[in-house]
Formats: sequence, C-alpha cells, structure tokens
Amino acid sequence: MNRLARRESVVRWLLEADPALRWQVLHDLSGASAQEVAVERGRVAAEGLGARLLALQAADGRWGGAAWNHGWSSTMHVLMLLRAFGLDPESEPALQALERVRAGVTWKGYGPPACDANPFFAGEVEPCINGQVCAVGAYFGQDVRGLVERLLAEQLPDGGWNCEAQNGSTRSSFNTTICVLEALLEVELRSGRTKKVTEARLRGQEYLLERRLFRRRSTGEVIDYDRKLGPGSACGQPAWTRFAFPTWWHYDVLRGLEYLRQAGVEPDERMSEARDLVASKQDEDGRWLLELQYRGELPVQLDDGEGQQSRWNTLRALRVLSWLSAGPTES
Repeated sequence: MNRLARRESVVRWLLEADPALRWQVLHDLSGASAQEVAVERGRVAAEGLGARLLALQAADGRWGGAAWNHGWSSTMHVLMLLRAFGLDPESEPALQALERVRAGVTWKGYGPPACDANPFFAGEVEPCINGQVCAVGAYFGQDVRGLVERLLAEQLPDGGWNCEAQNGSTRSSFNTTICVLEALLEVELRSGRTKKVTEARLRGQEYLLERRLFRRRSTGEVIDYDRKLGPGSACGQPAWTRFAFPTWWHYDVLRGLEYLRQAGVEPDERMSEARDLVASKQDEDGRWLLELQYRGELPVQLDDGEGQQSRWNTLRALRVLSWLSAGPTES
C-alpha cells in the first residue's frame, strides 16, 4: 500500500469513531467543510462519549463526588476530557453543566484546608492542578483571572513551573510546566493576548524547546521519567517517550508537540528529534498505539487498552506531523 492509500485507510478508520474524535478528524485531516465539521461537533453533547460524561454529573455539580481525586473520575478530570472532546462551550448542555459546577463545587476535602471554601474555578495551591483548572475554565468561558495571576507569580527563573517550588525546588518540572502552558494558551485563545500572559508563556515554551522537548539541558540525556516519582511508580512509569491518552498531569513528547502546534509555533530544528520519535512509532497499518495508560479508573473507555492501536494517539500524531510538514518514512 502506498503512502497516500495508507493515509486514506487510516482516516476512514478514524472516522468510524465517536463524534468527539470524528469531528476533529474532519477538521484537521480530511478537509471537510465548516458545516460538516460543525454538525459533527454538535453531536458531542448528544451522543457517545460526550453525552455519557455529561450524564454522569451529579445534581450538586460534581463528577465522581469530588473537585479532584487521585483517580480520573473527578470534576476536574471530566472537564479535561470534555475539553479534549471539543464540547461546544456555548451549547446548552455545556452551559448547564458549568452553571452547576459554579454553583455547587468547592475544594472542601480535596485540597489544603485553607482552600475549603474556594469555588472550583478559584483552584487550590498546586500549579499543576491549577493549570488544568485554568485550562478548562478558560475553555468553558469561566472567570479564571485569579488563577492566571497566581500562575504568573509562580513562574520560576528557568521559565517553567514546579509544584515542588513550595517545598524549595528552584528547577522547573516538565509535568507542571505543560499544564500551565496549556492553560495560558487557552486563556489567550479565548480572551486575546496580553503582554504579561504572552511573555510568561513564551518563557515557559522556551524551557521545553531548550531541552528539545525531552532532554536534560545539563547533560543532553533523554529524560525517561519524572525524578519525583521515579521508575516503577504507582502512576505507571511515566516515560516521556511513550504516548498516553489521556495524559492528565503527565508530560510526554507528543503532548509537548501538540502544545507547540496549537500555539502556532514556527517549527525549527529543536523539534526535529521529537518529530522523528513520533514518526518512528507509526505501525505497518499507519496507526499509533496507546503505549501507556495511567493507573486509575476512567469515567468512560476511550480506546481498546494499553498496547493496542489508539485512534486518539493516531489523530494526535498525524496532525502534529502534518503541522511539522514531515511524515513517517515508508517501510
């Protein structure tokens, strides 16, 4: 099968998926009309994965009984999924769901006691969590100005962020930095650029690029895992060269490239190694695997499981490679 035929086959396979993924395939890969894309996106709230997630919300506004939890079923995690699914923030189901969150969800019992009375979109204290809350809040049109100001104040001298800064760390974490970068970018996309936000985001972006997205600046060695967790951790060895979806708070190379694509960054040679890594993982069917699934209960099943072909990772990889104007080498 030649390259073009294989890509067409992959796109057909992707279009067999849920509306949450299908509308993105139409938009990013197939050249569909704006009307086709809008119709398909409109199905996210009414059918399939999106509708199932919305139906899981309790009357008090929470999902999973919590603002945040150590699994993946909490209010924050479900809103992260709905953002990834592209649920239309202006749709009536989205507006109703977010009104319930605003009215009923606080951080009582799920953050430091000092944050108990905080409304959900005020966040708590850790920048990795606050980054995710800020990202979903900005996406769904909520007031996250307080979170933005806090995140800007917490940027470290090397350009990134680290949840361990409160414990004395002066070096940034890829994991925390990507969560904050996505949040600041979402704020810019929804509310427009401001000097303070854009400058902070560009400094954080440079933190990733200086390290070629997955190498230590000091030694040039590949960063295989987060130093805090270490290999064999309870979170499932978060190796940055293995691709998960959802990524939650974890960084990996594909997530880093996705952020750069969404930010409209001009590709340069500092991304070339990461690009080649992504391209090298395409299998003989033209698809990518779910290489890593973080331990914890998902509110809905997205793919066939770890080690299996993943529609979500395939979509993400194809649009990143398309942006980089490079494709996998034919075997």
